[in-house]
Amino acid sequence: MAINELRSITTFIKAAELGSLRKAAQDLGISPQAASKALAQLESHLDARLFHRTTRVMSLTDAGQRLLEDVQPAVLGMQRALLNARAAKDEFAGPLRIAGPRTTFQPILWRLVEEFCEIHPGIQPDVLLEDRVGNWVEDRVDVGFRLGASPHEGVIARRLFPLQMVICGSPAYFEQHGVPETLGALATHRCSAFRHPATGKVVPWHIKLGDQTVDQPVVPAICSNDELFELHAVLAGKALGQLAGVTAAPFIRAGQLVPILVDHMPDIASYFVYFGSKTSQPARARAFIDLAVQRLVNNPDYVLSLEELLPMSSPGKRNAKD
Repeated sequence: MAINELRSITTFIKAAELGSLRKAAQDLGISPQAASKALAQLESHLDARLFHRTTRVMSLTDAGQRLLEDVQPAVLGMQRALLNARAAKDEFAGPLRIAGPRTTFQPILWRLVEEFCEIHPGIQPDVLLEDRVGNWVEDRVDVGFRLGASPHEGVIARRLFPLQMVICGSPAYFEQHGVPETLGALATHRCSAFRHPATGKVVPWHIKLGDQTVDQPVVPAICSNDELFELHAVLAGKALGQLAGVTAAPFIRAGQLVPILVDHMPDIASYFVYFGSKTSQPARARAFIDLAVQRLVNNPDYVLSLEELLPMSSPGKRNAKD
């Protein structure tokens, strides 16, 4: 006969502790009838009488005493484990697994993790950085960051900020090679390109034409699967590059890079933070998500304003003003 063994055993232990089935039912929050049924099912399942019963007294039989000695430590251990699991869910300590892209987002994520660990020193961050789309369920990811739509169903997304793709070069490059004033003129210039680590393919430049964004392949003078290497090549004046705004922004603001062809800068995607249901998230994950939203949503440090782009969009114009 199939029975709810856990409920029956819990009822049995509580009745043995309190010496009363009625008190056991009250303590467990069930009806006396349900408690009596659970105990009767257990006795029938074991084919053994567990209690001597009178109208006033309830005492264990020999079989009941042996069963109590065998099952009580295990049930108490299980209850402690459940309490520990609930406590772990609500504490701001322990492991926190975070996934994000290796390129572009790495310095942003590091600053976020660093601040969170200063607030909660007991956190043990476990950060997975990769440009391929991993399986967040199999990888046991608590919080994930990604450019564009989530590859997984059943996750919650919160938009952080848009990704700008800025065509830019160094003042030294423009002094030596001149400034391309049109998209067609790019064909006569040295251009850098990014080779996607996951696919091995050269990523085309993304160009805005009217209301559409098109892919424009480039013949790379310099190509790398590392965005920082490409950044250094552009900073050194070896080529023009189309760089992520979050990467190029500090160098544009410092005058080390100059954006061009800003009218063709596309809005291709945004960064998102992804997570499961907040009710199932540990407190440390919820707190990290809240910090990410607070620090990153439309953060001007990572998004160049039109005012920052346009006055510098033509090196020739800027030099004329100077």
